[in-house]
Amino acid sequence: MTYNLLKGKRGIITGALDENSIAWKVALRAKEEGASFLLTNAPVAMRMGKINELAQMCDTEVIGADATKVEDLENLYQVAMDKLGGKLDFVLHSIGMSPNVRKGREYGDLKYEWFAQSIDISAMSFHKMLQTAEKLDAINEWGSVVALSYIAAQRTFASYSDMAQAKAMLESIARSYGERYGRLKKVRVNTISQSPTKTTAGTGIDGFDAFYTYADFLSPLGNASAEACADYVISLFSDLTRMVTMQNLFHDGGFSACGISDEIIARMKPQP
Repeated sequence: MTYNLLKGKRGIITGALDENSIAWKVALRAKEEGASFLLTNAPVAMRMGKINELAQMCDTEVIGADATKVEDLENLYQVAMDKLGGKLDFVLHSIGMSPNVRKGREYGDLKYEWFAQSIDISAMSFHKMLQTAEKLDAINEWGSVVALSYIAAQRTFASYSDMAQAKAMLESIARSYGERYGRLKKVRVNTISQSPTKTTAGTGIDGFDAFYTYADFLSPLGNASAEACADYVISLFSDLTRMVTMQNLFHDGGFSACGISDEIIARMKPQP
C-alpha cells in the first residue's frame, strides 16, 4: 500500500549493494511513495553489487562517490541538485565497513590503521555528508537525514569488534549535527538502530546467525525485516515526523527493552 508520503520530494540514497540491502528496500519504497532520487555507492561496491539494476527499476541514475572524500560528496550533491531540479529533502546514510572484521582480526589484536578506516567509512563519513550538505545549502528546510545503526553502540556483542565504536560515533554525530542543522535549517537528523538483518554486510560478521536467532527469540515481535525498516525510514523522510530529530530510534521488535524471554529460559533449562 502506498500513501504518496514522498510525492515531490528529492533525495540521495547511499549504500544499496544488492536486493538484500536495506538501502535497496528504501529505494524501492521511496519510488513507490513518489520520490525522485539518485543512488550512490563507492566505486568498489558498485563493481561488486547490482546497483545499476536497482537504478533501472527506480528510473534513476547512479553516481559513484567515496563518502570518505569531501570532493566526491561535493560532486554528488551538486549533480543531485542539477539532475533532480533543486535542493534535496532526504538523504539516507547506509554506509559501514570494518577491515578488521572483514579480515578476522581479534578485538585485542586490531590493526589501528584499519580501525581508523572503520571510523572514517562508517561514522566520519556521516559528518562529512552533513557538513558538505550544509556548506552547499543542499537540503531544504524540514529535510530529513537518516543513518542506519545497531545496538552494539550501547551494548557489547561478540565479534562486532570496532564497528561498535563506529556506530557509537555515528549516533553521537546525529545528536550533535542534529542540534546544529535543526537550528540553522530545520533539518532533522536521526539514526535507526535496526534488528540483526540478513544483508550481505551483516551476514559477513562472525557469529551472525547466533545474533539473529537470539534477537528473534528475545524480541516479543521478533526481528524487524529489511522491508519493515524501509517503511520506517520512509516515515522519517516524510512530513509526518517533522518534530523528530537527534534521536536514535530502535526498530528491533522490542529487543532493546527486554531482559530475557520465556523461550530463552526454556532453552536454558537443564534437560532431564
